[in-house]
Amino acid sequence: MKKRQIAFHWKILIGMALGILWGLMAVQWHWIEFTDFYIKPLGTIFINLLKLIAVPLIIVSLISGVSSLTDISRLSRIGFKTLGLYILTTVIAIIIGLILVNLTDPGKVFPKEKAMEFNQKYAQNLAQQQSQAEGLKKESPLQPLVDIVPSNVFKSFTDNTKMLQVIFFSILFGIAMVLLPAEKVKPVKDFIVSMNEIVLKLIDIIMKSAPYGVFALLAALIVDVAGEHPKDTLALFGALGLYAITVILGLLLMIFVIYPIFIRFFTKLNFRKFLKAMAPVQLLAFSTSSSAATLPFTMETAETKLGISNETASFILPLGATVNMDGTSLYQAVAAVFLAQVYGMHLGLAQQLTIIVTATLASIGSAAVPGAGMVMLVIVLSAVGIPAQGIALIFAVDRPLDMLRTAVNVTGDATVASIVATAEDEIDLDIANQRA
Repeated sequence: MKKRQIAFHWKILIGMALGILWGLMAVQWHWIEFTDFYIKPLGTIFINLLKLIAVPLIIVSLISGVSSLTDISRLSRIGFKTLGLYILTTVIAIIIGLILVNLTDPGKVFPKEKAMEFNQKYAQNLAQQQSQAEGLKKESPLQPLVDIVPSNVFKSFTDNTKMLQVIFFSILFGIAMVLLPAEKVKPVKDFIVSMNEIVLKLIDIIMKSAPYGVFALLAALIVDVAGEHPKDTLALFGALGLYAITVILGLLLMIFVIYPIFIRFFTKLNFRKFLKAMAPVQLLAFSTSSSAATLPFTMETAETKLGISNETASFILPLGATVNMDGTSLYQAVAAVFLAQVYGMHLGLAQQLTIIVTATLASIGSAAVPGAGMVMLVIVLSAVGIPAQGIALIFAVDRPLDMLRTAVNVTGDATVASIVATAEDEIDLDIANQRA
């Protein structure tokens, strides 16, 4: 009799549930040291495995995708469509965040004495974020363009925060291959294609450990957040509940309203099947809080479950993991207005338009790693004159919200990839709409 296999997304959900349960038991029964010493390292190993494969994946997939294009004009066409859609979805996310936070007014119910307490508690974290943000503000407006071009590409390969530099080199390498006669680049092209297959197989191997990695990550997170005083934690989350609900509502609107509209009108995909295919990716993104770490699985899912061609997915998704941060942008908009409300500041239309522009640009420059959005938030706050120390008020709930907005980020990447693939006739609808 054939043994029935448990679906991958169920394995991840089970891992998440057991991780949360273990974390709660660890806090209740004081297993914190055991969890930190013997459970948390397993999650770190899983994250490291995902980071390990991210750079090789971007290099071989982008070079393979770009070099397979015989027409440079087609590459530029795809590039403009992709960037245009990424900017559009980002602006929509920011506008939704601004509308919701102005409707709920979460900052007006925030206790003033609690605000002072948090400012003192997170003073050290704040100083670090401010220092990084000050460094960014002193740079030239063209510095992001300078940062894209690596002075030493091998150094970029060793730093996961330099993804844009890796992408730039890979695209440039692929373009050079297109411009050369086919017979001269055939050996290199064959090598890249073979390497791409090897990297995809490595991803398959790594993803088998995902449920265990997710278990360890969630268990460690619960212990880190709750510590030895779970009652204090519950009070903390209660004080910031309305702010968190506002962010979460905005993120849910992106996934269940905005993206379905885009899928419905610009593709031939069934959104329910799209969402079902993306569910394991969203769960992994939620667990890792990193678009870059989730990228290998996002690409695999786009090709095998959504029917997007390797050529298209290889170009759009690595770019999206770096420049498309819909969830992060929405959160920055909500956080900025929330903190303004806490300080009793009124933000007019001009200032909220400034938030839209600044948050859009900040999201493009934000690294696809956990917590990077917090650094960029300092710049958004400074742009509209909100005291940067207010960021300390939201540190306590940032990690769970970071997990949720990462899930939105990867969904936005896949949505844009589906739209561009449909427009370029680079999608296999038989795969995308097959019965799961």
